[in-house]
Amino acid sequence: MRAYSFTQARSVREAHSRAGADTAFLAGGTTLVDLMKLDVMAPAHVVDINRLPLRGVTLDRQGLHVGALERMSDVAADPTVRRHYPVIAQALELSASAQLRNMASIGGNLLQRTRCGYFRDVATACNKREPGSGCSALTGWNRGHAILGTSDDCAATHPSDLAVALVALGTDVHLASARGARTVSLDGFYTLPGTTPHVENVLRPGELITGITVPRSAWAAHSTYLKIRDRQSYEFALASAAVALEMRGDTITKARIAVGGMGTRPWRLPAVERALTGHHATEATYEAAVRHAASGSKTLEHNAFKPALLRRTLVRALTALEEQR
Repeated sequence: MRAYSFTQARSVREAHSRAGADTAFLAGGTTLVDLMKLDVMAPAHVVDINRLPLRGVTLDRQGLHVGALERMSDVAADPTVRRHYPVIAQALELSASAQLRNMASIGGNLLQRTRCGYFRDVATACNKREPGSGCSALTGWNRGHAILGTSDDCAATHPSDLAVALVALGTDVHLASARGARTVSLDGFYTLPGTTPHVENVLRPGELITGITVPRSAWAAHSTYLKIRDRQSYEFALASAAVALEMRGDTITKARIAVGGMGTRPWRLPAVERALTGHHATEATYEAAVRHAASGSKTLEHNAFKPALLRRTLVRALTALEEQR
């Protein structure tokens, strides 16, 4: 870890005044501190933002509002979240470990960097860490890498379980900087790697995530999150699915689906949603709909199993959700 200056901001305005090209904001620190220890990130200045008034979990007519500094474990345990947005609670509880969930913030979770081993190893080539250096994953061990949204420069998966659930639910993320505040959809917040994999989102220099708003809907209350991984705890997803359905009797009238462990960002599946809508909630419907799930995918040497795994994961998630009714 390299030397850096450390200060605490007591207001959003003060945090903005301290922002700069070589500045990193510190909340839970569960990603930033790790990457600083590995020399993957080396900010000259670290600004602690934990005293900022960016907390609270409330529900109104517009939806669920969560402050960026709320801890993951607190949001997962909130009765309002568990009742009206079960997919969010489940995604949080399947993330990381209990100790990390107690520290990690909602905003920090959405901004966490990939867990690609090549990104975290400064002795290897990684365009995300060092633009123009190459991508070791393309010819190296790539079993856990993405098959959707990849490019010739990067195939790293997005690591957040929470982001998958929030993208499925049509979440907005609220941003603020010295130039003012703005709101963008979380689905549009994340960028594809293309030729600039080091640009992971639309966050501008000095901007902070101040909170999120998840729309209120009938399908949000009828939702679930399934995570497939090599071991049951403290492991990132090989495949995951956030599924939310609105039903009329046994007919699906609306569907919202996003997947993780497959894409370079949380990946919506509108073709699968359309194939489900208007049909009875049966295994035959699910099997037919998920045929569209891996459209446009590009596999590598060691992850060719992922399209089939994606389809099976979606069928399991949809079946589990129907069994909960």
